[in-house]
Amino acid sequence: MNFPKSLFDRIRENPVIAVLTLEDPAVAPDLAGALLSGGVRGVELTLRTPAALESLKRLRAAAPDLILGAGTVLTPEQVLQVKEAGVAFAVSPGFNPRVVRAAQEAGVPFAPGICTPSDIEGALELGCTLLKYFPAETSGGLKHLRNMAAPYLHLGVQFIPLGGLNEANMLDYLGDPLIPAIGGSWIAPKEKIAARDWAAIEGNARRAVEKWKTLPRARA
Repeated sequence: MNFPKSLFDRIRENPVIAVLTLEDPAVAPDLAGALLSGGVRGVELTLRTPAALESLKRLRAAAPDLILGAGTVLTPEQVLQVKEAGVAFAVSPGFNPRVVRAAQEAGVPFAPGICTPSDIEGALELGCTLLKYFPAETSGGLKHLRNMAAPYLHLGVQFIPLGGLNEANMLDYLGDPLIPAIGGSWIAPKEKIAARDWAAIEGNARRAVEKWKTLPRARA
C-alpha cells in the first residue's frame, strides 16, 4: 500500500475529509477548531492560492491532531514544499508519474487522481493502491467507479472520491467497500470561510459525522 497502515487506518476511522481552499492563513486556527469541534479530523487543503503553504503550516501548528493533507499537488517541487509544511499525505487531481515518484522519494504518502482504467493501471504500476477518484460525480459517480474498478479489485485498490459529493450522497459512497473515505468542499465552503462563519462550518461537520456514524461500518 502507498499509505502506511497506521495512516490508512486513521483515515478509514475518520472518513469525512474537509476539502479547503484558503485565501487568508490567519483563519487557520479558528477553522481547525470549528472542524474538530464538529468531529471532522481529516483535511485536504488545496494548493490553489498563494496562501496555501502558509495555511498548511498554521493548521499544523494550531491542530496537531488533524490528519492534514495537501491537495492539488501538481509538481515535484510542491511535493517537497508540502512535506516541509508537515502534511501527513498529499493528493493530486490527476495521475502524473513524475509527481508520484517525487512523493515516493520524499516519503510523502500520495494518492494520485484517476477517472479511467488507464489511470488506475498507471498508478498501480507505481505501487499506488489508494487513489483519488476525481471528479467523482461528473465522471459517472459510484456506478462508474464500481464498473471501472472491477478488474482491479484483486489487487487491493481503494478510492477516495471527491468532486460533487455532498450531505445528500455521502452515505452512498461511504457505504461501499471500495471507499475508505470521502472528500467534500461542502463542509467548509469558501463563502463560509470568508464570512468567518465558524458555527455554520462546525454544524456542517457535525451533521456529516453524525450521518457517517449511522452506517454499520462505523459501528463495527
